[in-house]
Amino acid sequence: MELRQIYAPVQKDLIRVRDTLKSISHVDYAWLAEQLSYVVKETGKGIRPALTLLSGKSYEYNLAYLLSMAVSVELMHTATLIHDDAIDKALTRRGQATINSIWGDEIAILMGDYLFAKAGESVADTQTLRVIKLFSQTLATISNGEIGQFRGAFRLNQSRENYFQRIYNKTASLFSLSTQSGAILCEAPEEAVTVMKGYGDNLGIAFQIVDDIMDFTSTEEAMGKPVGSDLTQGTLTLPAMLLLERYPDNNPVARLFETGDKSNLAKAIEMVLNSTIIDDCYKTASEYCKKACQNLNLLPDTVSRQSLYALAEYVIKQGT
Repeated sequence: MELRQIYAPVQKDLIRVRDTLKSISHVDYAWLAEQLSYVVKETGKGIRPALTLLSGKSYEYNLAYLLSMAVSVELMHTATLIHDDAIDKALTRRGQATINSIWGDEIAILMGDYLFAKAGESVADTQTLRVIKLFSQTLATISNGEIGQFRGAFRLNQSRENYFQRIYNKTASLFSLSTQSGAILCEAPEEAVTVMKGYGDNLGIAFQIVDDIMDFTSTEEAMGKPVGSDLTQGTLTLPAMLLLERYPDNNPVARLFETGDKSNLAKAIEMVLNSTIIDDCYKTASEYCKKACQNLNLLPDTVSRQSLYALAEYVIKQGT
């Protein structure tokens, strides 16, 4: 099933989210307007705002609040990407030049800060203290994940527990914010809020595992960034961890991290692709998707609930 089919119950409202995102570039300062327009012209797959809308669709669908929240989570996501690119000195994102490669790291950091501020302004429009607090907690969690990744760069002695905590902090926490806030803003019962938290937590982890897989299996054209960029930046992902576990002696990942010799990158990718590591990583991602969906049956039987099931399937299939 394609995303447009999965998003069908909220597609019209997603268009409004995208229009609102584009409207933030309407500022008097022409230079800032140019940068903002560049940032919001391509919003990606829109999974996080879609989750916000879908999570509230089974209850009292408060579009005014949901729209503000959906805009907020996408602005937060975009801000984190801009900061990530500046920290990683990345040159491309989604097939286009990054903010930092055009205007410099300093402007990129300030642009990310600006978007965080706009995200906070948008979440405040929900007038819901619980959601506003959850937003702030999530921002702190994401920052903690980024600090952990930065401090762990090029370190080989990282456990799987460390990896899963890191990807929860950096990715799954924002999925969880999206699903919880959607349920809260539509006055879902507390049991449903708990179900949606579990869904967001586990779907977000599965999503990041698949993204890490694609860093080995996809192409630069498809990803919009160089293949193997995680390893180049010293980020140890699940496929690389499995490669280290299975080939502890004379390992290309270890040589890459220890010497910086990028000729080891191609060898590492080749070894991963010629093993069962990719299949094993997909199995792990599938397990998290199953966890995400295991309690969805407690929600009302609606078209939006079916979309949540379908989105979990899509997360796995997007990389295969």
